[in-house]
Amino acid sequence: MNPSFGLWHVWSQGDWITRGVFTALVLMSLASWIVIAIKALDVVRAKRQAARVEGFWHSSDMAEGLAKLGDDDANPFRQLAIEGREAAAHHRATKAQLHDSLDASDWISRALRNSIDSTTGELQAGLAILASVGSTAPFVGLFGTVWGIYHALMKIGAAGQASIDQVAGPIGEALIMTALGLAVAIPAVLGYNALVRGNKHILAMLGRFAHDLHAYHVTGARVTTASDGNVVSLKRG
Repeated sequence: MNPSFGLWHVWSQGDWITRGVFTALVLMSLASWIVIAIKALDVVRAKRQAARVEGFWHSSDMAEGLAKLGDDDANPFRQLAIEGREAAAHHRATKAQLHDSLDASDWISRALRNSIDSTTGELQAGLAILASVGSTAPFVGLFGTVWGIYHALMKIGAAGQASIDQVAGPIGEALIMTALGLAVAIPAVLGYNALVRGNKHILAMLGRFAHDLHAYHVTGARVTTASDGNVVSLKRG
């Protein structure tokens, strides 16, 4: 990098406000990419876990089905299946209590909904960082540009030199802050949109799985049909 121009020159010649803006943009960029990487891995992992759901329904009993879903406690599909099983068992085993005014369908629906809500919160964790960076980074960079132009003009005025070669350098360096702000914001916005789409896909699959689990625990069979047109049956376990 040319030491007389560019980001290094902006840093070395800038005051504490310019350096503060530059540091803030760098930190915002790092935070965005860390969130994007972590959440993207979560989405990929969840999609792989969702691919095991069909194997769950082709199991002979609940224990085998849970084994096919894997042993990862963070697997939202495994958590959903366990919540449904425990809710159904709890409703059958409890004696007369206040919650017995709810029938089995309502009780299981509540348990499954609570599990999906918990997963939704986990999937959305960190997305606020991307939304904040995407909406504020351009203005942070613009502030750095305005501040840099102001000081550049003050120096030029004090020196009494206003030729184009004296103006172009400092103004161009100040505009780098706006470009840096956009470079930080654009990946954050694109990452946010991609992760939101991925999360919606996962939640849709969780919703379908919850619907099937609810039908299974209430009626004893999955509502959706297998490829041969027969209702898939699974032994309670």
